[in-house]
Amino acid sequence: MCGIVGYVGERSAEDVVIGGLRRMEYRGYDSAGIALVLDGKIVSAKKAGKLTNLDAELAAHPLPQANTGIGHTRWATHGAPNDRNAHPHLDQTGQVAVVHNGIIENFAKLRTELEGLGYEMVSETDTEIVAHLLQEALKSTDDLSDAVRAVCRRLEGAFTLVFCDARHPDVVVGARRNSPLVVGRGEGENFLGSDVAAFIEYTREAIELGQDQVVTITPNDIVVTDFNGNPAETKDYHVDWDVSAAEKGGFDWFMLKEIDEQPRAVADTLLGRHSVDGRLQLDEMRLSDDELREVDKIIVIACGTSFYAAMVAKYAIEHWTRIPCEVELASEFRYRDPILDKSTLVVTISQSGETMDTIMAIRYARQQRARVLSICNTNGSTIPRESDAVLYTHAGPEIAVASTKGFLSQIVACYLLALYVAQVKGTKYGDEIASILAEIQKLPAGIQRMLDEGDQVRKLATELAGSRSILFLGRHVGYPVALEGALKLKELAYIHAEGFAAGELKHGPIALVEEGLPVFVVVPPKGRDQLQEKTVSSIQEIRARGARTIVLAEDGDEDVVPYADHLIRLPKVPTLLQPLVATVPLQIFACEFANQLGHDIDQPRNLAKSVTVE
Repeated sequence: MCGIVGYVGERSAEDVVIGGLRRMEYRGYDSAGIALVLDGKIVSAKKAGKLTNLDAELAAHPLPQANTGIGHTRWATHGAPNDRNAHPHLDQTGQVAVVHNGIIENFAKLRTELEGLGYEMVSETDTEIVAHLLQEALKSTDDLSDAVRAVCRRLEGAFTLVFCDARHPDVVVGARRNSPLVVGRGEGENFLGSDVAAFIEYTREAIELGQDQVVTITPNDIVVTDFNGNPAETKDYHVDWDVSAAEKGGFDWFMLKEIDEQPRAVADTLLGRHSVDGRLQLDEMRLSDDELREVDKIIVIACGTSFYAAMVAKYAIEHWTRIPCEVELASEFRYRDPILDKSTLVVTISQSGETMDTIMAIRYARQQRARVLSICNTNGSTIPRESDAVLYTHAGPEIAVASTKGFLSQIVACYLLALYVAQVKGTKYGDEIASILAEIQKLPAGIQRMLDEGDQVRKLATELAGSRSILFLGRHVGYPVALEGALKLKELAYIHAEGFAAGELKHGPIALVEEGLPVFVVVPPKGRDQLQEKTVSSIQEIRARGARTIVLAEDGDEDVVPYADHLIRLPKVPTLLQPLVATVPLQIFACEFANQLGHDIDQPRNLAKSVTVE
């Protein structure tokens, strides 16, 4: 995943582009670069490393004032993260510059062809060949947009491309296939960006681009066509958050800000979800009740943190709807030849809406005639557009690479979906659904309490910062919470961390327990299938073998006290809802643990916010 910005207008293009890149550096921070069009030539600068390196380069060697430009922040795929491979890439004449997100799958063949024509490559990237292909195309036409369309027709893979040309000083052209690109509509100026954060400071009016489309922006015009030059339909939308939501707001890290925003994110995801008569309503739902009544199997697919939200969803869906539910990694889904038909509902979960593995799973599912519903945080992204139905979370922009508020709002959306299907299918009565919703609506206050009591967790993280291995245990919906806690620590602290189902301890993992090993244990509420008692037994077993036990248990659970070296109290909530309060201390712990190690919290090594290639 990479971040892209394009601008034409009357402002300083450098200011607009660099500002947009700063808000999108979460998309990649291996290198950054900018190209400006001025007086019939391209001027550019690029540096390996984070955006601050480019800032220093521009301070030492300022670029002249210009009103048209493009920029890029990179997450490396082809070619090491160094100055030579950084974007933008120029053609041999220095007249054309291009930035790119994605992978050109047939680049080796095209590179060989270009080298046969005498082109010399100066980088190891797949992107550079696009600049040279455009140079070739411009030998046959003076129209930059036509030339871009000709190039796109030759490319295979997933890509967003944005171009500027010294001979067209007031034009920026973009193209997308299986990779995000949105248009910002201004007055006397227009913008391109990988997401709306790129231009939210200047406009909140945006345009969705569809598959295989080319957009040409000038200060006063926006023209969208398909790759063959035919006019293409677009959809305008208004962004319901502003630039302050994409800034740190006084916090040291975006992740801290986003952890703090979780009560509001959960409340916003619940907002307007029931009618005046108390019935659950999902306004975005594009599937009819009759279609939902036909569903006899649900498959939830996702990647990373979203996969753990999917695991929580399985418990809720099966318990409330009595429909069999499977959970699949999107990257594995279509390769096992799953059994799907029109009575199967495939639910996909993605914060960004651009996760490539999930997009390909959606396409496979629809080919098999299954219905697809997406849970997503990003209006206008690919996944909602390609799904039969959508349920938007309303978490607002999530900038930190490690997901926090995105995870909690996804779980809430899964609860809403499960209850809605239960309402349609008649497996829950109206008063039962209203009772569950009332409990869910109390959760923002419970999450806020966990935030207010975060100092004890931060103190614990400081004490344990020398640990090189930490385990997490849970049962029922506490198991995916344990997995998520371990993932957060791996992402941010780069230490060995694993989550296990507590019942599996005796089947191998207990061999890892040694004197002083920190082990987090999520204890279920009392009264459900003896899960609480069984989990307390697991705590006793690991403590007897020297583990340092950090126990998360609800208020009033005194059974755990003799066996807890550290006790984190959770608000009393129904078992299925416990992940929303139990996850918060694990987020705070991972964040502070990594901070004690001096790591970059928002931009952990080797990771990007969304994986937009397979």
